[in-house]
Amino acid sequence: MPLPHVSDGTLPAHVEEQRTRVSIHEDAPRMTATVEAAGAYFASGVDNSFSMERFRRDLRIEVQQLDEEEIVFDVIGIDAAIANAFRRILLSEVPAMAIDKVFILNNTSMTEDEVLAHRLGLIPIRADPRLFRERVGDEDPDEHHVIAFRLEIKCTRGNKDDPGSSEMVNSRVLSSHLQWIPQGDQEERFREREIKPVHDDILIAKLRPGQEIVLEAWCEKGIGKTHSKWSPVATASYRLLPEIRCSRVRDHFIFSVESTGILPPEELFCEAAKVLMQKAADLAQLLKDAVLGQGGGADE
Repeated sequence: MPLPHVSDGTLPAHVEEQRTRVSIHEDAPRMTATVEAAGAYFASGVDNSFSMERFRRDLRIEVQQLDEEEIVFDVIGIDAAIANAFRRILLSEVPAMAIDKVFILNNTSMTEDEVLAHRLGLIPIRADPRLFRERVGDEDPDEHHVIAFRLEIKCTRGNKDDPGSSEMVNSRVLSSHLQWIPQGDQEERFREREIKPVHDDILIAKLRPGQEIVLEAWCEKGIGKTHSKWSPVATASYRLLPEIRCSRVRDHFIFSVESTGILPPEELFCEAAKVLMQKAADLAQLLKDAVLGQGGGADE
């Protein structure tokens, strides 16, 4: 709450610099701590208490670069803790679709079944996770939970009449060989944007003549906290806005989010914001329940 006995004063220049800048020196950055106490600048007549109105007024997001795979934007007016929360949520709590279960019917390649399954799980799948639901417990899978792919490939010699020929067909198993098998109404729902791997040239395995792989893979919805294959970003980082005087603007963060292709990069930050809002609501509810619980105990 604002301090009623503190007027709207002005901080001295050197104190204002300490409040808003991180200073860079030869040995290490300085003035890195954020001053949160409401009465920290009481002597200068400045109210340092948090104001939602001021926060809304100062908060800005400015997009600097945007393409199909990456977005670079400035977030101005937030603390480093909030910026880091966004970074961590982007990495581990924004849902994505990834191959989770692999049913191998035949694998005569040199790649072990376990390695093959792990490689398939790391292939980014172009499917909007917001259109699917996570399976809970022993819930039966259906078209709203699972995306099915089939891989059936066999390596043969290119010239069957010449046994000594080194030419081979299907010697490299690529992500483009994964064939989507629509379940239920998926074909109609995703008619305009067919579900498939983001990249067609990801190497899965190598085959020699006579070797083959036959399998079925199921994609399910999950988050990167469970396994990195469900992380929808390749990288998510931020840095403080630099100044020529080698300082940093404390509340101006330059975000760089590179999508794996599962979701457009401009939508990933919005999904991260939704998760953060839900976390804040859950924390507020826990605090409210704790206060009410203590009050109830006092009355009794």
